[in-house]
This record gives sequence, C-alpha cells and structure tokens, in this order.
Amino acid sequence: MDFNRSWRGNRILGDGKTWRGFIGGAVVGLIFGGVELLLQNLYPWAQYALPEYYITVPVILALSFGSLLGDLGGAFIKRRLGLARGEKAPILDQYDFVIGAFLLCMLVDASWFSENLLSGIRWVGLILFLVIVPILHRLFNIIGYKMGKKDVPW
Repeated sequence: MDFNRSWRGNRILGDGKTWRGFIGGAVVGLIFGGVELLLQNLYPWAQYALPEYYITVPVILALSFGSLLGDLGGAFIKRRLGLARGEKAPILDQYDFVIGAFLLCMLVDASWFSENLLSGIRWVGLILFLVIVPILHRLFNIIGYKMGKKDVPW
C-alpha cells in the first residue's frame, strides 16, 4: 500500500499491508455487519436490536473501514519504532484495529457509539469485548500461521 516508499529511514507501512488485504478485510467486515443486520430483522425481539438501516449502514461502514485504518496506523507506528514486519508489539498489535474502528465510528455517529457501547449496562459488554480481543487476536494468528498465511504465530 505504501508503494515501497520510506519515511525517516523506514518503510511507511511495509510489505504486509496490501490493497488486496485492505479491500478484502473491508468486504468481510461489511458482510458480517450485513448478516448481523439481517439476523436482527429475523429476530426483532432481540434485546440489543439494531436501529434503522439509515443509521446502521454508515456505522457498519465506519467499523469495517475504521478497523483496517487502525491496523494501518499500527503498522505505521511499528515502522517508526523500527520494528520489522511480524515483530511483536504487545498492546499495539491487539488494539490498533479496535481504536481505529471506535474512532471512525465516533466521527460518523457519536450518539450511536455512546448509546450502544457506553450507556446503561452496555459498558460491561464493552469491557468484556476489550478483555476478549487479545485472546481472539492470538487465536486467529495461530490459525493463520498453521494455514501458512502468517510467518509467525503472533
């Protein structure tokens, strides 16, 4: 994605960030968001039903693209720190995409973010999500490594 360009002596993003991966990741995020939206319509009695389409679709777009932009931001920071592709960067590796998704979602619809992740008892779900993220991150990296898609299992 950085067209092999460098900044201050290091690659801007590195070989691990590709347009194919960016677009593919966004499409997968949009598909999952769309499936969740369709399931909500099948079970409208669900306690955490999603709002109307005109509100939800921009949020799904923001979460999908925001997570990928956060991942790019994490790669940018890792290159500035002089870390090579695949080197561990605890916390940054696990949360860069979460921060990107949340920031873009807040820019697109701050009230949705607040109402669905911070209000009432929902903040407990947010905390649980933030605890589960590193576990899922590790699990999916191990799966990617065993499938031959990653060079290292972290």
